[in-house]
Amino acid sequence: MSTQEYFDQGELVAVLTTQPLDRTLDYKSPEGGCFLGAFVEVPLGPRKVLGVVWGPGQGGFDLAKARSVIRVLEVAPMREEMRVFLGKVADYTLTPMPAMLRLATRAPGLGDPPSMRKIYRLGQAQPDRVTDARTRVLGVLQDYGGLAFTLKELAEQAGVTSSVVKGLVKQGAVREEDSPRDLPYPHLDPDLPGKALTGDQAEAVAKLQAGQRTGDYGTTLLKGVTGSGKTEVYLEAVAEALRMGRQALVLLPEIALTAEFLTRVEARFGARPAEWHSGATMTERRRVWRMVGQGDAQLVVGARSALFLPFRDLGLVVVDEEHDTSYKQEDGVHYSARDMAVLRSAICGARVILASATPSLESWANAEAGKYDRIDLTSRFGEAVLPEMNAIDMRAEQMQPGTWISPSLRQAVLQRIEKSEQSLLFINRRGYAPVTLCRACGEQIACDHCDARMVEHRFLKRLMCHQCGETKPMPETCPSCGVEGKLAPIGPGIERLAEEAEATFPNAKIAMLSSDLFGSARALKAKIEEIAQGDADIIIGTQLVAKGHNFPKLTLVGVIDADLSLHGADLRAAERTFQLMRQVAGRAGRADKPGQALLQTFQPEHPVIRAILSGDEEGFWKTEAAGRQAAGVPPYGRMAGIVLSGPEVGPVFDIGNTLARNDAPLREIGAQVFGPAPAPIARIRGRHRVRLLVKAPKGAPIQDAITRWITPLRLKGDIRLTVDIDPQSFY
Repeated sequence: MSTQEYFDQGELVAVLTTQPLDRTLDYKSPEGGCFLGAFVEVPLGPRKVLGVVWGPGQGGFDLAKARSVIRVLEVAPMREEMRVFLGKVADYTLTPMPAMLRLATRAPGLGDPPSMRKIYRLGQAQPDRVTDARTRVLGVLQDYGGLAFTLKELAEQAGVTSSVVKGLVKQGAVREEDSPRDLPYPHLDPDLPGKALTGDQAEAVAKLQAGQRTGDYGTTLLKGVTGSGKTEVYLEAVAEALRMGRQALVLLPEIALTAEFLTRVEARFGARPAEWHSGATMTERRRVWRMVGQGDAQLVVGARSALFLPFRDLGLVVVDEEHDTSYKQEDGVHYSARDMAVLRSAICGARVILASATPSLESWANAEAGKYDRIDLTSRFGEAVLPEMNAIDMRAEQMQPGTWISPSLRQAVLQRIEKSEQSLLFINRRGYAPVTLCRACGEQIACDHCDARMVEHRFLKRLMCHQCGETKPMPETCPSCGVEGKLAPIGPGIERLAEEAEATFPNAKIAMLSSDLFGSARALKAKIEEIAQGDADIIIGTQLVAKGHNFPKLTLVGVIDADLSLHGADLRAAERTFQLMRQVAGRAGRADKPGQALLQTFQPEHPVIRAILSGDEEGFWKTEAAGRQAAGVPPYGRMAGIVLSGPEVGPVFDIGNTLARNDAPLREIGAQVFGPAPAPIARIRGRHRVRLLVKAPKGAPIQDAITRWITPLRLKGDIRLTVDIDPQSFY
């Protein structure tokens, strides 16, 4: 790349566009010239497309045919560190650069000029007449907590015409305002007093702030038991970054966590930070993107894609609940936000804090090897103590057919209800039942487009495929044999468990928490806040409840099926079961009342269950690490998944076999190829899927070898090939 920073008018520049091309394109610099990294609009055929000036043009063609850049956008140019970061992520994940640029420009209207615009918020008055359309508009504004919408955004989100919104404006139920586009975010004051810290919290803060003051890269694993106050600790590191005039990014694994977290940030710094996630409006996303680039947003709280925002001076990245699998992007660009946070910080001289009560084995191993610093918080904040952990041996329980709450767990819940305390019943299955079986012919109702069983969602009166999202009405007769009245649910989901809880505890107020039961992220947040205030005796929840929520009155956690995720082909099955059980148990007893966690299990002697109950986390990690090291698998080896897919299974398998036979580039680096074999879910959305798995030694150049391995392939028709470096799931 040229060191030249400015290109005069008419000079050839190389522009990387967001279009699926395998190279940069040459254009003439526009009138007034342009800077390296400038965001530009360029002609491509008959269209105008977004691009970034990536360097000097290559030339080598008739310059009279060169077209000019149409205009330079009025946004901060892409910094060199960001261009380097995108290039390194592309190389690591084997992703084309245009796809990386699309990831870094996911905000609408970047080319719009700064001007006054009309925005719409919730008003004070009530409409004179209530209609379904008006109710939807007001519901959207309430769900999004007062955020601003443009007229088009609000109408589309509510599924109404703009005249409905205009009618509500006339009545005062919706406010129309003139707003200058994309205002800076309010100033956050790092010197406002924070919460009083315990001794080990203060010691942790001192270490993190000292690291922050060096201005150099470094990663710290902040391992603290649930309820130990990790958030207060890392917010003080954020404060130090802000004092130094640098920006900070806090990544959260779940949108539902942001409401409580934003309240804590506002209490600490006197203003709300910028938000970046799918629950934010498009108007807000554009504002965040532009203000981050100008340095007018000091702190961003967001989902994994916030890592690709154009920070002007990023000084700290916090990855909260760093073990969470949702940090891995499983479609488009396959990247781990945790790992890429470390990469980005190393490039721009920022600090990284990886916070978790149950770290990933990768982070634990990096701390053991001395690559990461490690700080432990070993006690809960205030009067709270860690919950007592016990197993309920289901082999000894007298269970009625079609029930899942054991007599021992039922008795424990009744005791909590008598004390006006809350109980959580946890099962990691959405819907009513995972399988619907015909008792006449044995048919299990499957998705028409996937090799997956459809899940009954009784509240919706529909069957749903959790792979492709396809739904169909719950049939009265078996679609295979036509017999009526013989379809039966097999196994429990959260809805079926709630039905049993209502029958078992008829006087209790029951609340369900599952991501698919709420129409919007804001509605889910509101429900979580209600539960935290005590508006439920029993909470029935999926893994959503394991992610950092604080329910002060919750003193009992009952895990319905602790064995559910112990088995299967996933090399991380034991690790994930351990993390999930410890995280769920950690919801109990977070205030002044002691908590208890009861795990229903048919295998109380299983090593993972024993490790969960004993609390010997270091012993578990050491045993798990030794097993992985002996097998040469991550984090002590490299893996990559190759998924081939197409409308017909034969041609897909043929290509898989061709790859397996021509594996010389992989053998050169000591790698092995397993497969081809049908993927565990062999058909999704009508496409047949074949999987190969590559296993290589720890230091092997796996990306280069895979590139040489797959480049000679010529994919015909509608066959696609996807590479996933460091796969987290094996579906």
